[in-house]
Amino acid sequence: MSIEKEYDSNFRYVLVAARRARQLQNGAEPMVPTRSRKACRVAQEEIAAGKVAYVRTEDVPVVKPEVDAPEIPKFAP
Repeated sequence: MSIEKEYDSNFRYVLVAARRARQLQNGAEPMVPTRSRKACRVAQEEIAAGKVAYVRTEDVPVVKPEVDAPEIPKFAP
C-alpha cells in the first residue's frame, strides 16, 4: 500500500472528491480556508491544495471467472 497524491485518472479524482465531499457533508472541518459553502467545491479546493490523498492498495490483476455456458447459436442474415 502506498499513499498517492497524484491521480492516475479522472475517475479516481472524482471518487476521492466525492468521498471527501461526503465527509464534509457529515460534519468534517474543511482543511483549507474557503468562501464556498458547497461540499463538492470545498473538496476540489482541498485536492488542489494537496491536502487530500488516497491509499492505493497493491495492484491485483483482474481475472475473469470461467463460466460453463452453452454456446450461443449464430444466425446468418
